[in-house]
Amino acid sequence: MGLSLKERVFMALLGIAAASGLTMLILILVKATNVFLPADTKFGIVFDAGSSHTSLFVYQWPANKEKDTGVVSQALTCQIEGPGISSYISDPTQAGKSLKSCLEKALALIPQTQHQETPTFLGATAGMRLLSQKNSSQASDILAAVSQTLSNSPVDFWGAKILTGKDEGAFGWITINYVLGMLLKYSSGQWILPEEKMLVGALDLGGASTQISFVPQGPILDQSTQATFRLYGANYSIYTHSYLCFGRDQVLRRLLAELAQRSPVALVRHPCYHSGYQATLPLAPLYESPCVHTTDSLNLTQNITVEGTGNPGACVAALQRLFNFSSCKGQEDCAFNGVYQPPVRGQFYVEASYPGQERWLQDYCASGLYILVLLLEGYKFSEETWPNIQFQKQAGGMDIGWTLGYMLNLTGMIPAEPLSQWRAQSYSIWMAGVVFAVLTLVAILGAAAVQLFWTQD
Repeated sequence: MGLSLKERVFMALLGIAAASGLTMLILILVKATNVFLPADTKFGIVFDAGSSHTSLFVYQWPANKEKDTGVVSQALTCQIEGPGISSYISDPTQAGKSLKSCLEKALALIPQTQHQETPTFLGATAGMRLLSQKNSSQASDILAAVSQTLSNSPVDFWGAKILTGKDEGAFGWITINYVLGMLLKYSSGQWILPEEKMLVGALDLGGASTQISFVPQGPILDQSTQATFRLYGANYSIYTHSYLCFGRDQVLRRLLAELAQRSPVALVRHPCYHSGYQATLPLAPLYESPCVHTTDSLNLTQNITVEGTGNPGACVAALQRLFNFSSCKGQEDCAFNGVYQPPVRGQFYVEASYPGQERWLQDYCASGLYILVLLLEGYKFSEETWPNIQFQKQAGGMDIGWTLGYMLNLTGMIPAEPLSQWRAQSYSIWMAGVVFAVLTLVAILGAAAVQLFWTQD
């Protein structure tokens, strides 16, 4: 005996309801599966245009976790051939052209389909800060040249700018604490904020400047040295200061000029150079930097002969004369040159520039002794706090420096709140909404079926 019309309609409506519910269930399962499927990789490019050289860094991260912590890794580093971009004052276009070889290596690594969505930045540091002080027009021409090169490349170029010393120090602090998992870490199935005492300080010695950044024990009394952040739901206030003209290359230049001014003749006895070293140098290039102050009595057209004497004690004394320690007498919270600094606290990671070319060998003794004077007498590390310093170029497989922190900041990849929790809550709300929609649809279809069933009578 066949089914009546109302029974066939009723069964059809129930079938539609079941099919709709099954379809929504499949969508739920697909959505849930997609949460755990491996995502595409995204990339970011940062040029570190330092005073003595330029480096390119390529960072990568899973696309679906770009706002989580600990997922960014360093995919490529490339050293640009030639000097820093501030050296191209006579032909700024060459500054832009110098970037092309490393950029090509980066583009070869990144899939072509992602080139146009790869954020690319160029940050210039102390070398360009000095040039901008000396001749702002020349600095602008160089920035325009590198910007044109990068704008014409198939990337998402976000611009080229000269970083302030404060930004350079602050971004370096973010980088090292991000890499070491000090800002947020995953433990026992949840994201947790590490204790503040675990945060590390950052020390950076470049070619033209040096930076110190750390979380002090007490309040920061000089607001010009304070940088504040809200990272992963926590507020951070760090002390940071940058000393222009106290980078390695500028200190060596200032040291030689200081010794030359003390020599009555064109023979300069250099205590930091080894005994037996001798070289004849033009005097004028020493005074091209704004860091080196000249006197009217100097004849800049002459050459000088530099002889090494190999006297470590005299070398330290000469380096100490480059600092103004007397300006801090009677002040506890003071480093040198009258600059406020609270006592150093906690672990510190140092990144220092160590040129490997043979032509720098004669400067290794001066550089090493300068680092000692800077850390012990300048930044006020002591015998007790010295073991807290770690000299490393890398941490967690990534170079220590400002570039990663700079990219994370500009791309918004460091959120104010831990987004993994927000994502879980949003997903739960979405799931509840889908389930509610399914149940509502089934109820509506069921009601329609019942009404049709009774009206057929």
